[in-house]
Amino acid sequence: MSRSVRSLPVFLFDISGLVFAWVGGFLLRFNFDIPPNFMPAFWSGLVLLWPLHALACHRAGLYRESWLFASLPDLKRVLRAVAMSSAAVLLFYVFFRYYNQTIPRLLLAVYPMLLLLYMGGGRAAYRIWSEHRLYGGPASAGKPVVIAGAGEGAAMLVRGLERSAEWRVVGIVDDDPERWGREISGCTVLGGLESLPDVLKTVGASDVILAMPSSLGEARGRVTDLSLAAGAHVFTVPGLDDVMAGRTAISWIRPIEIEDLLKHEPVSIDSSQIAAILAGKTVLVTGAGGSVGSELCRQVARFAPARLILFDQSELALQTLEHWLALHLPGVQRVVLAGDVKDGERLAEVFACWQPQVVLHAAAYKLAALMEVGNAWQAVRNNVLGTLRVGECAGRFGAERFLLISTHKVVHPASVASATQRLAEMVCTALHRQGVGTRFEIVRLGNVLGAAGGLIPRLQGQIARGGPVTVTHPEMARRFIPLPEAAQLVLQAGAIGQGGEIYIVEMGEPVKIVDLVRRMIRLGGFSEERVRIEFTGMRPGEKLLEENPADAGPMRPTAHQRLSLAPDTAVDDDFLPELRRWLEGGIQSDAQARDVLVRWLPDYQPAVS
Repeated sequence: MSRSVRSLPVFLFDISGLVFAWVGGFLLRFNFDIPPNFMPAFWSGLVLLWPLHALACHRAGLYRESWLFASLPDLKRVLRAVAMSSAAVLLFYVFFRYYNQTIPRLLLAVYPMLLLLYMGGGRAAYRIWSEHRLYGGPASAGKPVVIAGAGEGAAMLVRGLERSAEWRVVGIVDDDPERWGREISGCTVLGGLESLPDVLKTVGASDVILAMPSSLGEARGRVTDLSLAAGAHVFTVPGLDDVMAGRTAISWIRPIEIEDLLKHEPVSIDSSQIAAILAGKTVLVTGAGGSVGSELCRQVARFAPARLILFDQSELALQTLEHWLALHLPGVQRVVLAGDVKDGERLAEVFACWQPQVVLHAAAYKLAALMEVGNAWQAVRNNVLGTLRVGECAGRFGAERFLLISTHKVVHPASVASATQRLAEMVCTALHRQGVGTRFEIVRLGNVLGAAGGLIPRLQGQIARGGPVTVTHPEMARRFIPLPEAAQLVLQAGAIGQGGEIYIVEMGEPVKIVDLVRRMIRLGGFSEERVRIEFTGMRPGEKLLEENPADAGPMRPTAHQRLSLAPDTAVDDDFLPELRRWLEGGIQSDAQARDVLVRWLPDYQPAVS
């Protein structure tokens, strides 16, 4: 059916509005008994005004709307049409008065009111009837659900669920006493978050939706624990930023995940600062196929670099990342290169050919337990020699910035992996002090949520298999940061750095791993009786509690609240020559590698003798 044909009933309805308002105005003015001397104006108005009224409705854009979705913008169109039609009545009044015809003055006030009531009310009534016909039955039969949170996100969610056949909102809880007893789109705020178990029992619901997209992990965790203790299933909604940007919808409800409960305050970055160092530049990312490296590539691509060079040993990881970028960010020029950061000739070829201006060095062996036995010398070569060779090429070929992604674990290192990363930091400090023109900067991260092969995926896999879930120690605790936030803060540090600094990313409070596991088990719908937790004992190179970054010395604040500066590190003038001689020697055993690391790093305490 064509658009003009579909609009015909609406057009006829609006024309009948003229009759309703004009006739109604006369009848109300004369108490339903129009005097004979007013009849000429009465009939003339009906004949002469309808073309003007029709033109007013068309000019107001009333026939671009769908009555089913009539809303505030459509009401504005109705108001414009009423205003133009009323102006036509005013001209008609002036014209008839000029020829000594009588028209009641009260009609000038009554006509627009009746016309607005007819046209606006008719549209509203049709929408109410249509929504009840389409959604009223299924919505009333949907599963009862309680919404946690009564802010803007909750209001959007309630409106979105009005048309849902799956959910039926039966109550809202929120910690703000000012909201208790009030209604949001007809749904009552029944009490505080602590009352959630009682509310669930009272309204007969077994599902909870967290409409707290801007809340921190602690608040979300509290609501989740209360819900799970009451035997309810917990769901969440997207963040308001994603909803407002059109990347998702508030009604896209999904089961809550452990990552949702560990989130810190959302990261805010200065995009203009980051764009200043990346836009139009050639950017090289080493270890591009790894978790941090690949996320850095995704974030860098947002800032329109002239060229993005992906460098990694793994062809599969490179292919996966290249396919993702081609699909989601096809406008970015990509150069995919396989290579080893320890291969000086390959690096020189890459730097000479592509002349990268910004180098993000994420290639490193980080898994402490894996590197500790049988792989210590490989960790030394990859983490230290690889950093040295990439850094030397950056200086020799005139790169503007070199950014090393390091770890909080370098403070009082207990593993070969963390000790070698601390040595890599010293390499960058020494290269910067040589004054080659490249700004060498370091960023220390903690545990990253979303990393492939990380803690959370391993625990999720064990729970999915029915357990047991292995935890090394009941007091083991770690700090976490979501992967995208980590990459954003790395780039922010690179943007504000002047060279030679060590930036510390603020990670929040540590979380006990066993508490994390228990919450994950409950989120999976299991009990600890069904999915057992086993304590296996600490592995070589692990710490019970990771060092607080401040233990390295007093930290200094920066312009960004989530970034601090670690104390400067002293490096001897003969550090690099001695280090090269050691790295260029023959293969060493694990014990030999640890002995030399202890000489370089007096605070390194090997876990394996």
